Amino acid sequence: MSRTTVYVETSGEAGSVERALARARTVAVDCEAAGYHRYSDRLCLVQLSAAGRTFVLDPLAFDPAPHLKPFLEDPGRLTIMHGAAYDLRLLHRDLGIRVGALADTQVAASFLGEPGVGLQALLERHLGVKVSKKYQRADWAARPLPADMIEYAANDTRHLHRLADVLQARLEEAGRLAWAGEEYRRLLDGSLEEEDDATEADPVTRFKAARRLDDRSVAALREAIAWREGIAKRRDRALFRVASDAALLAAARARPPSVAALAAVQGFPSRLAHQEGRALLRGFARVEALPARELVPYPRPPARGTRPDPAEEAAFERVKEVRNRVAGRLGLDRGRVMANQVLRGVVAAMPGDRAALEAVAEVRRWQVDVMGGELLGALWQRGGSRAAGP
Repeated sequence: MSRTTVYVETSGEAGSVERALARARTVAVDCEAAGYHRYSDRLCLVQLSAAGRTFVLDPLAFDPAPHLKPFLEDPGRLTIMHGAAYDLRLLHRDLGIRVGALADTQVAASFLGEPGVGLQALLERHLGVKVSKKYQRADWAARPLPADMIEYAANDTRHLHRLADVLQARLEEAGRLAWAGEEYRRLLDGSLEEEDDATEADPVTRFKAARRLDDRSVAALREAIAWREGIAKRRDRALFRVASDAALLAAARARPPSVAALAAVQGFPSRLAHQEGRALLRGFARVEALPARELVPYPRPPARGTRPDPAEEAAFERVKEVRNRVAGRLGLDRGRVMANQVLRGVVAAMPGDRAALEAVAEVRRWQVDVMGGELLGALWQRGGSRAAGP
């Protein structure tokens, strides 16, 4: 670990973090979570760089929120992040922190038409800095963390100030700084929205191959899914690290009569079968005992509904053509200029002027400024019953 990286594990050690933040008007922040390895995606590290120093804080060892909250929530102090959407939610959910002002280098790069907007690619392209990808899928909940993992985490913020300066200068030169600013504000607003905790009505729909199973095998798969979920939660392990989807499907088809037979199912973890398999076999036995009339089949797909209105489809193709043309003119990805689902919302709303267009859900002001007139013209100036509009 370099001399410029400070690993912080106690509230007492966090005083140096507060002193650095107090001197800084900008702070670079990143987070590491445990979702790839663990059942829970809880916050495991908070990295930040401010006033020439880089800190890696361990929220599994102490609560860093009181030390960070006054500074990160200050709207007069800019927080720089890369790909901020998920980390903003982590900070809000786990630490109760609502970032006050944001710049996102990934968003900035997307408004410049960069060929790649990953942090490693941008650092190498603009700063000549090469950072390792060694720990991209590391288990950040494991303790103790080796020094090279801490240093790897620190590199996610160490260079962000310089990168943000480069990208901001290019945005200003291109006249697109306000566009990025609007997206930053949207990200901040989105981080405060409550996550939808509603679960799927039937978990078997996550398994594409399940639709080809007979009804009894579908019922057995539901038992296997619930069994794996319970083990994953109890052991705090990612679902796929308990048993693969393919292993559950194979077991549900075979419904083996014994632990030994379960362990012999292709792809099924033998040790898991011997440690936890009896509970799964009891679930399979319940399924076998069910009368056929009580078996719940794989859910039927939703009705397709009526055919798309030809006038709406024609209008969608026209506004999509406008979007594509503008994207080419700006040198930006089409989805960055306006996503197809937003275009469909525009067609459904049929706004009559720029103010009404800006009021359509997910439409940004910068999009109206850049192509509002062309979109309205495409909606109303060509054929069909819709041509009677303004």
